Amino acid sequence: MKHYSRVIISPLVTEKGTLVNEQGNQVLFKVVPEANKIEIQKAVEEFFKVKVAKVRTVRLLGKRRRVGKFSGLRPAWKKAYVTLAKGHTIDFFEGA
Repeated sequence: MKHYSRVIISPLVTEKGTLVNEQGNQVLFKVVPEANKIEIQKAVEEFFKVKVAKVRTVRLLGKRRRVGKFSGLRPAWKKAYVTLAKGHTIDFFEGA
């Protein structure tokens, strides 16, 4: 994957995400399932102009959903825990 702008889908702003951010200077992102750790690191560094220390990824399977008699499967996705280097931060709520 050569275009780093297509690697990150969105930041995950959840209770667990804010707790991890406060404790370990980490940020959570929803990323493309085909992306590897090096591509995620370069995408975050390029997009947010920060230094990344470490990247951990988790593959999450899609949940089974049912509407009436129809049953289906939501798509699988990938979550990335990005640990930032000391002195670097990403604040998603600076305008709020």
